Amino acid sequence: MTDAILETRGLVKSFGALRASDGITLDLRPGEIHAVIGPNGAGKSTMIKQLSGNIAPDEGTVHFLGRDVTGLSTMARARAGLARTFQVSALAMEDTVLQNAVLGALGATSSPYRFFRPALKKAELRDRAMAALERMGLAGHAATVVSELSHGQRRQLEVAVALTLQPRAFLMDEPMAGLGGEGSQQLTGILDRLRAEAPILLIEHDMDAVFALADRISVLVYGRIIATGTVDEIRRSPEVRDAYLGDAE
Repeated sequence: MTDAILETRGLVKSFGALRASDGITLDLRPGEIHAVIGPNGAGKSTMIKQLSGNIAPDEGTVHFLGRDVTGLSTMARARAGLARTFQVSALAMEDTVLQNAVLGALGATSSPYRFFRPALKKAELRDRAMAALERMGLAGHAATVVSELSHGQRRQLEVAVALTLQPRAFLMDEPMAGLGGEGSQQLTGILDRLRAEAPILLIEHDMDAVFALADRISVLVYGRIIATGTVDEIRRSPEVRDAYLGDAE
């Protein structure tokens, strides 16, 4: 088996009587998009928060680039190259596109955030930010306040911010959320190209995007992975169809 970039081993997380993660074991391999799908309440957000370091598991471990990072903070994981985009936008809406991108680049360094404004004048950080914006087709909007962007452009900016971290892997939590058909197709093309740079663990409800992008799919139901396989294997699985897909196709 190809060495995994990111791997979970037996993740368990409970909230009172609710076991949101019940022994989750999966991996993310070089050059792939591994999609995690499942119904609302399946535990997908809890899982990705454990991967990114927002919450600690009760049991189990997270390994990134061969290192046990279970005890590391969100920032430490980001600096190690684990970049995350969010289901609900985490952008600074009152700042410009460039300022948001520079903030992402600054987060990849050890510089405290109180030096954000002076950092805008640092050529290295601005160059890294502008390169990410250029790749996402947003360089022409560098001076635009984020609140003035379309929803699709904000999604593109989130990916650009993640790119400034020079990531080794992406965690993407429902990047298609709120996008129309055209926006979803555009972002699907972007993600398809990104996998060669860094593999993507993708949480997504848009099954057209999942089936178009995923090399592998894991199905999470009631906190447990009930199946992992290729698109064709998941489509053919009676257990998956009963638990989640149903007549969605």
